[in-house]
Amino acid sequence: MRIIEKKTFLISYDLNDAQSDVYERLFDFFESFGTWAHITESLWAIKTEKTAVEIRDAICELVPAKSSVFVIKSGIASAWKDVLCSNKWLKDNL
Repeated sequence: MRIIEKKTFLISYDLNDAQSDVYERLFDFFESFGTWAHITESLWAIKTEKTAVEIRDAICELVPAKSSVFVIKSGIASAWKDVLCSNKWLKDNL
């Protein structure tokens, strides 16, 4: 039996001319992963077995053209202040 390890990815975006329904679709996408955090207004973290490229491509299907999207696998060191999500989630998952 092959065990699939979920990794934490950080996703940042700047949307070009987005309507409110785009944000709703994007938020639904992030929340669909089950383990997620909304860190700052345009920064989310998700746990998934998908790759950074797969995540980016899925997001690009949801957002307007020429929007900026950045996806990176979480690293070893992190620090934060005044974030939207719980400190515990970040400590447990980054």
